[in-house]
Amino acid sequence: MNTTMKNLVCNLSAGTTLTGKWHHNQYTIMKQLGTGATGVVYLVQSPNGETAALKLSFDNNSVTAEVNVLRNFSKVHGKSLGPFLFDVDDWVYRNQALSFYVMEYVKGTSLKAFVAKRGKEWVNVLVMQLLGDLHELHKAGWVFGDLKPENLVVTNHPVKIRLIDVGGTTMQGRAIKEFTDYYDRAYWGFGSRKAEPAYDLFAVAMIIIELLIGERLNKADKPNEQLKRLLKTHNALSAHRSILYKSIHGNYLTAHEMKQDLIEGIKSGESVKSSGNQKVRQHSPKRVKVKKKRTHFLETVLLGASVMFMYLLYLFIQVL
Repeated sequence: MNTTMKNLVCNLSAGTTLTGKWHHNQYTIMKQLGTGATGVVYLVQSPNGETAALKLSFDNNSVTAEVNVLRNFSKVHGKSLGPFLFDVDDWVYRNQALSFYVMEYVKGTSLKAFVAKRGKEWVNVLVMQLLGDLHELHKAGWVFGDLKPENLVVTNHPVKIRLIDVGGTTMQGRAIKEFTDYYDRAYWGFGSRKAEPAYDLFAVAMIIIELLIGERLNKADKPNEQLKRLLKTHNALSAHRSILYKSIHGNYLTAHEMKQDLIEGIKSGESVKSSGNQKVRQHSPKRVKVKKKRTHFLETVLLGASVMFMYLLYLFIQVL
């Protein structure tokens, strides 16, 4: 697709109707949802009146690949790993056939917005869900590839994290075909772009770090050392330090292993231990020491209750 056509396709106005060449289904554009390396996605009204997401591709070959991924996602028993696929067709626009597919529009809140509103206590629950889905995806022979907060949506009923863009999904053993530098292990000097479970798990670690410290890092001259130093020194990462260290170094063979470590950390109260280890100054009066000990004890009890609540909430959500 040439630049002129790409600009036209990326700027279709609300109310424009796309009619499929083969299935003759009509989709009315409501608004643009986003533009990526392989195409543009619009929110559309489908023939039955429901909203859906329609992706117009810049490259017909990429449509074939992404449709195959969505179809494979649907074969994973009992899991909604990605959006459901509804339709695949061509749209003739200015005498050129443009391939598109229509998928489920996942209604929800972006991952970062959800955590900002609900609190960082939700990070563990959402990451455990994500690792569970990634484990199923990896077992099916795929790697998500372009894993980042922008490709994750949290639904409300029930609270569930969902993958929404399969453009970077790659068969294991091949080279990752689409990625974002910040979540790419090769960019940080921690490995190659070979499609394997550890590639996704590095991205999970970067997402956890971003959610917990509340910002992205500016890459330094020695990014490998920069990340390791951050894990050692940043207080917000203390409860997840071991898990993050293993995942950025590629020590986990499966997402299930990382998930189990996260669960064990929650059950053992790792975050409580880290927050309760603050030292009382030796030269403080004895009465102040007693007061501080009581305060630390109360904080520990409250944190322990919070950790247990989030773990029970995770288990409850899993059975919904």
